[in-house]
Amino acid sequence: MKVRFYHRPNCALCEEGLLILKLVQEESNFEIDMINIEEDDELHEKYMLMIPVIEKDGEIVQYGQIDFATLYEAFMNTP
Repeated sequence: MKVRFYHRPNCALCEEGLLILKLVQEESNFEIDMINIEEDDELHEKYMLMIPVIEKDGEIVQYGQIDFATLYEAFMNTP
């Protein structure tokens, strides 16, 4: 399974969100696809007020303030 992590450089929330996502990754098997929104104008406009954004199977799982419990539940309930 691939998980998309939308972020931008020098974003404290993004750094914290990535750490939490990596903790969940230790419990579940998935790859993290890092996407810098500043490299794509369309993504920047879409996500600039939401980052970090975590997307699984084309659906946003969580954005902004990321928490372990929400991600753990989302990824552990995946067949």
